[in-house]
Amino acid sequence: MSASPLHIVLVEPEIPPNTGSIARLCGATDTVLDLVHPLGFAIDNRHLKRAGLDYWEHVRINHWRNLEAFLQEQDEKKLYFFTTKTKRSYTDAFFTPGDKLVFGKETKGLPEDILRLYSERCYTVPMNNTNIRSLNLAMTTGIVLYEALRQIRRNR
Repeated sequence: MSASPLHIVLVEPEIPPNTGSIARLCGATDTVLDLVHPLGFAIDNRHLKRAGLDYWEHVRINHWRNLEAFLQEQDEKKLYFFTTKTKRSYTDAFFTPGDKLVFGKETKGLPEDILRLYSERCYTVPMNNTNIRSLNLAMTTGIVLYEALRQIRRNR
């Protein structure tokens, strides 16, 4: 496998099919998947495996004990946080190889203290209809990942 230009980081994901779909996306794009524990499901969950189908062997997965352990090992200039609690569009970010795209849990998103600490590194996928609270995690991840890949390929 070639070196991955990007990482998708899921902080305490709760819904197995979302994580399975994101794992499949990571396998298809040669992107590393970082799972920040605690997870809201067992890693051998049948819904998780079903969503990833038979692609699990093609996905590089890192497990982190918790968010603090993950953050301590990172270059914060390579971190991009995604939330509905900002107005800055993901298209305003400038992605480069090695960046880590960080997404929070489905029901609560990222912790408020993390959003405050990294406020200048927070982005959103804009939505026109204010009656919709948020997009599905797997969908949002795909939108952002493909924009990051597009930028990286364009800037080679």
